[in-house]
Amino acid sequence: MAKEQIQVLNALDVAKTQWYHFTAIIVAGMGFFTDAYDLFCVSLVTKLLGRIYYHVDGAAKPGSLPPNVSAAVNGVAFCGTLLGQLFFGWLGDKLGRKKVYGMTLLTMVICSIGSGLSFGHTPKSVMATLCFFRFWLGFGIGGDYPLSATIMSEYSNKKTRGAFIAAVFAMQGFGILAGGIFAIIISAAFKTKFDAKPYEEDPVGSTVPQADFIWRIIVMVGAIPAALTFYSRMKMPETARYTALVAKNTEQAAKDMSKVLQVEIQAEPQKDEGARAKPYGLFSKEFLRRHGLHLLGTTSTWFLLDIAFYSQNLFQKDIFSAIGWIPPAKTMNAIEEIYMIARAQTLIALCSTVPGYWFTVAFIDRIGRFTIQLMGFFFMTVFMFALAFPYDHWTHKENRIGFVVMYSLTFFFANFGPNATTFVVPAEIFPARFRSTCHGISSACGKLGAIVGAFGFLYLAQNKDKSKADAGYPAGIGVKNSLIVLGVMNILGFFFTFLVPEAKGKSLEEMSGENEENDINEEAGQSRSYTNRTVPYA
Repeated sequence: MAKEQIQVLNALDVAKTQWYHFTAIIVAGMGFFTDAYDLFCVSLVTKLLGRIYYHVDGAAKPGSLPPNVSAAVNGVAFCGTLLGQLFFGWLGDKLGRKKVYGMTLLTMVICSIGSGLSFGHTPKSVMATLCFFRFWLGFGIGGDYPLSATIMSEYSNKKTRGAFIAAVFAMQGFGILAGGIFAIIISAAFKTKFDAKPYEEDPVGSTVPQADFIWRIIVMVGAIPAALTFYSRMKMPETARYTALVAKNTEQAAKDMSKVLQVEIQAEPQKDEGARAKPYGLFSKEFLRRHGLHLLGTTSTWFLLDIAFYSQNLFQKDIFSAIGWIPPAKTMNAIEEIYMIARAQTLIALCSTVPGYWFTVAFIDRIGRFTIQLMGFFFMTVFMFALAFPYDHWTHKENRIGFVVMYSLTFFFANFGPNATTFVVPAEIFPARFRSTCHGISSACGKLGAIVGAFGFLYLAQNKDKSKADAGYPAGIGVKNSLIVLGVMNILGFFFTFLVPEAKGKSLEEMSGENEENDINEEAGQSRSYTNRTVPYA
């Protein structure tokens, strides 16, 4: 059995980079493009939702989402994502990667459209239906994490596996960038057609009725890239590692990979399954001994990283407002405000988020996952503390550009660092029969961190003076102290990284210990064969 598996899987490990590798990156990557677009586009439209549905006559500032509504709109997708990661991760190991892969995309398409069609005219009905569809949108997005990572790792060769998995994840950067660019285009088009006075001059007229179409169009457009790749996902063959190591069908694995690699791979018929030692389970002492610390490393680092990453990303518009990079809301109309927020997000994505992802793609197979993750956590800590301790200095008008540069560098080293590597590593170090499940558990812990960032820092970053906090929010610890807390999270992430092994240049079976299991099974088979021959003479 082991010989056939090694022959098929070795062919994948040593295969030269071919067109099918890039096809797999595009098919899996477009899912992540959509994931990022759908998750982060909400940060572009929350201010607009507040103006449209929560306007208060006579208020000095435009309407804003109440704390509980804002927390729900920002965080409900993450709750769905967390559950989707656990469910589809488990399902991917039970039914196979391919069978489950299309379900996630279909869920994302339907719920993206549903989010934009949120019905009703009262704030309560619109927000309730928006949250409902965003929860299930998150559920579909959640499934994309373990399945895309596992499929890409199992398709890749040893030499460039890290870069291929990281390239799939790097499509997130383009998704965030696309969200910002599309919001700029749509808001500029609406502003040209439906211009209005600023809020301070005309509180009611500053939000034109047509603004309600803007946020709906922005959230629905996320369905397009997902729908375009659905057919391609359905045509992908099951990964050879699932077929050979989990489904135990080496003949089918060889047949599938012969087509994909366009080379002839021979496979002998299956041998006696009774000769195989019983494999250990996910909740066994053996798994705990072999991979317990690895799982602790992947879950803890992803959890700590996402607290910092998502709290920054979701509330960067508020930080930009705090330092005056986005003008006060009352000096703009509703469409101008979404334009300014989108412009700021696009600039950050263009200058730091996208380059950071692709630096990881370029260097991950040269300097390794471990080094990149340590470096990323280290520099994120440095730049967050550099922002936090002299925070009053950065709030002065003449220092705003410096603040934005420092803030961008924290994003750069998040993406040329743990935001990419925490996605890559769980797809490489666990056995094939647990790979999707363990990636799902790791990424779900990440989303738990994102929920802490989305819900917790919404309140934590409020001004210490209650009178200066956003409407309806209690006093917090301020942006300065929040950045210090995030810096401490990064320090912890740095140390938990030491629990995670380096996978650079090694086969998946070598990392997971499956070669060792195959050897044990082969010995068991030989032993049984010898026993069967000697019994008649006893």
